[in-house]
Amino acid sequence: MDCPSEESLIRMKLEGLSTIKSLVFDIENRKLTVFHSEENEEIEKYLKELNLGTEHKETIIVQQDEFKDDLSVQSKLLWTVLIINFAFFIIEISTGFISKSMGLVADSLDMLADALVYGLSLWAVGSTVIRKKKVARLSGYFQLALALLGLSEVIRRFISFEEVPDFQTMIIVSILALVANSVCLYLLQKSKSKEAHMKASMIFTSNDVIINSGVILAGVLVLLTQSKYPDLIVGSIVFLIVSQGAFRILKLGK
Repeated sequence: MDCPSEESLIRMKLEGLSTIKSLVFDIENRKLTVFHSEENEEIEKYLKELNLGTEHKETIIVQQDEFKDDLSVQSKLLWTVLIINFAFFIIEISTGFISKSMGLVADSLDMLADALVYGLSLWAVGSTVIRKKKVARLSGYFQLALALLGLSEVIRRFISFEEVPDFQTMIIVSILALVANSVCLYLLQKSKSKEAHMKASMIFTSNDVIINSGVILAGVLVLLTQSKYPDLIVGSIVFLIVSQGAFRILKLGK
């Protein structure tokens, strides 16, 4: 597993097993620790069905209080980063269309993708399996549709005459988005949670910082070249990333 979508996929696959008490993800090292009350062969069986390269390492007996975590703190942090990401989705998609920047529009959809993943994680508390899968499918299709529309618009702008996007708006809004994602990253790192909704979200947000930097670079290149192409190239790359994320989210609905 290497992203929050795959973490959510695993959580939803295993959630029907009553013996499972907690799941702790180490995304960087591709490691999952499953805390369960009794031996259950279905755990390993379900994980292998996901085709993520599952391999059982070891079984250790621990006390229950060793894996308790402060869920209210996690929930509060996830709500915070969700709100920040959704707010910047609105800001970036609005300014993207106004400034004619596909880089900003694409980055806004990446922000929306983040908000959807965080929302799905929060939705997992107290919801039925059927409802969670339905939300995952709807979110994935919605995100994929937006990404495909974005890519088609990029193609249209490549082959037609279009004004050079407003590089000032691109750079200023992307810097603000970079600051917002940096704040999210700081909050997630500050939590120091071992229950890796936080750790996975941290990696996801780190990727967003890279994307924000890419849009800033595109704005600078638009300024230097007075050309629309740097913006369209960066927009295409981000739309492809968003599409990939949509397919991962759709896996949650299976």
